[in-house]
This record gives sequence, structure tokens and C-alpha cells, in this order.
Amino acid sequence: MAALDPKTLTWKAVHSAGKSDFDAEEGWTLLPNGTVLTADVKNAPNSEIYTPSAGAWASAGSTIVDLHSPSPFGCQPYGPGGKLCYYPPGEIGPAILRPDGTVFATGSYSNGGSGPGHTAIYSPTTGWSISPDFPNGDNAGDSFAVLLTDGNVLVEGDTGTSYVFNGTTLTPGPAVPGSLMLLPTGEVLVGGSEVYTSSGTYSPAWAPAIHTAPSTVVRGSTYKISGTQFNGLSQAASFGDEYQTATNYPLVRITNNSTGHVFYAKTHDHSTMAVATGAAIVSTNFDVPAGMETGASSLEVVANGIPSAAVSITVN
Repeated sequence: MAALDPKTLTWKAVHSAGKSDFDAEEGWTLLPNGTVLTADVKNAPNSEIYTPSAGAWASAGSTIVDLHSPSPFGCQPYGPGGKLCYYPPGEIGPAILRPDGTVFATGSYSNGGSGPGHTAIYSPTTGWSISPDFPNGDNAGDSFAVLLTDGNVLVEGDTGTSYVFNGTTLTPGPAVPGSLMLLPTGEVLVGGSEVYTSSGTYSPAWAPAIHTAPSTVVRGSTYKISGTQFNGLSQAASFGDEYQTATNYPLVRITNNSTGHVFYAKTHDHSTMAVATGAAIVSTNFDVPAGMETGASSLEVVANGIPSAAVSITVN
């Protein structure tokens, strides 16, 4: 394991003490307390939590149902002359932190390919519990999931069918063939060419809130803005082991009052990348686009597709 310093772009080796298996095919879910949850693939149905301050993993208990599917492949040759063997551990589905603090974890196929993918819910207070299997024998092995702005989870099944988990039921929906990326509008970009729109809405308590912001900005200049919940309540996206599209960072959106045209400012040097930061004051810096329109405007901070209440600014 290694940690990247985003300011220096340098890596530093960190301990992986306590990890019961290797990390291949596993997805990591950032929790509100700064720890990281994973469901093991090689050592399924075990799960583990990594605590950065301790530099160590500890068991988070059994997921109860097996979320991994065994690999159909045997030895995969690698190394000099292909004389070494790597045995893939199988696959698992994505896992999403929901606004209530629980993690919805999805599985790949079960029973050697003849059964549906299982799902389970992790609670920091009560541990794991079983949630519904995928309908129609489907599963989410090596697939996408995103947190919708209404708190439900959109999961792409291996058949291409979408499923929405509302905390209790897993309901089939339209086909969503391709990658899922949450947009700042709260919609989901599907495969780069289609848009999925949730019928629900978010709780106002989940929205970012601006505490301090400049009243006047100059095009091409950089400003600091602070408030609460700028990073949202979740990373809001998961694929398991690749194609990550997490959105736990603030966007600054400026709308010109006269034309209604929308501009996004580049944000950087966030004070935190933590999720569900509650009442803690956090901040980011934003660069006002050099080519944007001037005049009276409104500014919002957007996290995971959920906007703050707007504040008035003047762009010079």
C-alpha cells in the first residue's frame, strides 16, 4: 500500500498490517470517521476496516452472505518468461455509503454462476445485515453504482438492467449500458451518451452551506470560500477495483443573473476530502473563469449533485 500526497505528487509506502488477503478486485469505501471499509474477495465473506492513524486493518466481521464470485480462470502466467502464476480471486460488486451512514454492498453471481448476486448492508453501530438479492438472477460483479441525490443507490446489473436500492427494496429499472457518473446537476451520465434522472429529491440537511464568500470577484482571480458539507455525505460512486468516479469534492457554480448562463470555477486546495463532515467548517479555493460574463451573479457550492443555497456576487 502507498499514499499519494496531492500537493507534491509523491508516493509514500504505508503499512498494510492486519490485512487478511491481498487487495485484488476489492473496492474501498471511505467512511465518515475517516476509516476505509472493504469486503474481501479472496477471503470472502470477511470484511475489514483500515484506520489511517493506526496504519492497520482490522476485521469488520462477516458480510453474512458471500458477495464474491470465484474466478473461472486458473493460473495467469506473469514475470520473466511467464514462469510465475497469479490466481485471480474472482469479482465483487460496488459498495456505496448512504446518507444514513450505512454502506450498501453488492455482490457478483453466486452458486457457481447459477444464482443471483447477494447484497448486504454495513452499519458502523450494528455491523452487517442481509439485504435483497438481485431480481431475475442478475448481479453486479465488476459493475457501477452511484448515490442518487435522493439518497437511493443506482446499480448497474451485469445484464445492463438498472436497479434502485431505497434502503429496503432493490427495484429493476431501465437499461443503463455503460459507466455511471454523477453530474453536478444531480443527473447521472450513462456511458457518456445518455442521462438518468431520479424522480426523488434530496433532504435540505444534506446540502452544502456557504458561510463566507467574496461579494465581488474579478475574472481570472482566485478566492477562498468556506462553509459546511462541501464534500458531500459520500464518495457517491463505486466500481469495486477500477473506473472510480468519486465526487466527494466541492464544485463552485456561478450563474449570470441577466443571461442565465452557467459557469463552473476550477476548485483546488480543498481543506479536506473527508465525507459527512457535519458542522465542521471546511473550505476550498476557486478560480473565476477568465472568459465568463460580468455583472450581478449567483454562486453555489455543489457536492455530489446537491447545491447549496445561492449567494449574490458581482463579477468584474
